Amino acid sequence: MEIREYDAADEAALLALWARCELSVPWNDPRADIARKLAVDRDLFLVGLIDGRLVASVMGGYDGHRGWLYYVAVDPEFRKQGYGRRIIGAVETRLHARGCPKINLQVRSHNRKVIAFYESLGYIESDLISMGKRLVDDADS
Repeated sequence: MEIREYDAADEAALLALWARCELSVPWNDPRADIARKLAVDRDLFLVGLIDGRLVASVMGGYDGHRGWLYYVAVDPEFRKQGYGRRIIGAVETRLHARGCPKINLQVRSHNRKVIAFYESLGYIESDLISMGKRLVDDADS
């Protein structure tokens, strides 16, 4: 799998990947999320391709204190082949190079397979409550 930074020409294939992976939700506009990411640390927005087909993605973020992973996706047809491990490893390397001491991510609590995957990569469950406050309602956009 070739891993590279996201390019605007990837948008349609990326949106289709996120839909196949059930990452798209009504309250987040994925196009707006892409635009927001391209404005900040675009080099932490990676895609994975096999024979030119976009099959994986990850959005990384770093605020100087913690790193974050978002929109981690591997096409269902290409799972269980190490591609998720590779694309996450690529963004972890970039975050570590920036001095990032810890990476956080969020997983829906019912998604046991994904939780097990992250545990296999060394991520551990934290005794925290995730909270958020919407400042922009993408559903109204």
